Parts: sequence; C-alpha cells; structure tokens
Amino acid sequence: MANISAAMVKELRERTGLGMMECKKALVESEGDIEKAIDDLRKSSGMKAAKKAGRTAADGVVAVKVADDNSYAIAVEVNSETDFVARDDNFLGFVNTVLEKAFAAKETDVAALMSGELESAREALVQKIGENISVRRLMLVEGDKVDAYVHSTNRLAAIVALNGGNADVARDIAMHVTAVNPRVTRPEDMPEEELVREKEIIMAQPDMEGKPQEIKEKMAGGRIKKFLAENSLVEQPFVKNPEQTVGQVAKAAGAEVVSFVRVAVGEGIEVEHKDFAAEVAEQLKK
Repeated sequence: MANISAAMVKELRERTGLGMMECKKALVESEGDIEKAIDDLRKSSGMKAAKKAGRTAADGVVAVKVADDNSYAIAVEVNSETDFVARDDNFLGFVNTVLEKAFAAKETDVAALMSGELESAREALVQKIGENISVRRLMLVEGDKVDAYVHSTNRLAAIVALNGGNADVARDIAMHVTAVNPRVTRPEDMPEEELVREKEIIMAQPDMEGKPQEIKEKMAGGRIKKFLAENSLVEQPFVKNPEQTVGQVAKAAGAEVVSFVRVAVGEGIEVEHKDFAAEVAEQLKK
C-alpha cells in the first residue's frame, strides 16, 4: 500500500475543497496518485474540475522582451533556490543577459543558448551566490501583433499573438491570460484525450445514474460545451469587462487571437518537502 503523507492530503484538499478524511480515503484507493484521486472524487461526488497542481515552490523570475515592431517576443524563466537570491542584482543582471541573447537569436533551445560564455557566467554566479542557478525554459511567440504582460512580482507572464488589431489589445489579453490561466486558445484546440477524460468523469457522476443513454449523452454534451467555454481563451469572459468574451474584445479591435503562452515560475517542478522533526531525528540516529 502506498504511503499517504500529510502533504499529499493537504494538496488534495486544497485542489478539491473536500474534507480531510474524504481526501485521505481517495488517496488510499488511488495508491497515492493525486490525479487519479481527483478523477475518482469527481465521479463519485459530481465535483467540478479541481484546481491545477500548484506546487511551484521553486524560486526565480520570468522575464520577457517584445520586439519594437511587435512581431515577436521571448520569455525566459531562470530559477534560483530562494526568493532572496531571485531579488539579487547579480542574479537579475544574469537573467537580463540571458534574455537579450535569446531575444537576438530567437533561441528556444536552452542547451544551445547556454553553451560557451553564458554557461561560464552561470557557473561564476553560482560560485558567488552559493545557490544553484538554472535557465529552465525559453519561449518564443511570433505573429502579426505580439505583446506581453509581466506581473509585478516577475514570477508570472504571458505573451499573446494576434492577427490584426494592435499591441494594446494584445497586452490586455496577455494580462487576462495571467489572471485566468486558459488551457487552449479555442475550443477546437482542446486535446481529444482531455475531452474523452472529461466525458468519462461526467458520465460517472451520481446524477447520471438511472437515466436513459440518450438523456445522458445530451446532458454530457451540455457540460462538455461549458467545460470548453471555461477553458478556451476566446470564450472566457474578459477579465477587464466580463460582459464581453476575449474573442469579442479582439474582434471589436479588428483582431483575431492566434496563440498565447503563459509562464509561471517553478510551474510543474516538484520540490521535496521535508519533515524537519523527522530529519533531525534521522540525523541523531547517525
């Protein structure tokens, strides 16, 4: 049987809003698989989609540069071990150097960018600061009109590309992306496996029990449509004016949303959370 830690139960509670015992039971049944536990809980309780995993304990910054003609933009994520170093002038200077070189070359391959003098600069910074520093990712967006929004903390940014329109509209939509975190640009961009998974969950929910298949399919179709609207950028209510969708805002400006990227510091990085008391006890045994 999988070892279910308090941290796992806490994460599941935060993502689902359900009680401790219910979350622990689901984790035991899923043998510690949090994503499977969420799916099982949604099937049994009719719960809405859970929050995305938010384990972003890695520190660092996101930096973005947009071309003067708004034809492209580059985002870089550089990680440090602590927030203290992420505010250090030497660290921020290194981030800016990485950004400028990536921007000039339109480079998206970290290994290619970091060969030579940039890697030497990184190693020297590690020696000076005493923390590991890593360039994690480079993201390029090109288009007719491209602009970006970087949150004031420098830990979250988005870039949006439009056909038509202007940079101000692209920047406003990029701000929306940082706030709302859509999964795809349009409903038709949603991966088929996501739709299959969502339908499977919907069909297993309690209010579907005992209904004719035709009714189930109709209900599932409506819920899938709502799921797509909630998770597609152009269908979402615009954060600055919820009476309009993002797609409508773009259209009013003579634009069409083509693509976007959203970058959050440490997104997807799993950081080991140690039990301090247990760690001390372990050390005393040695």
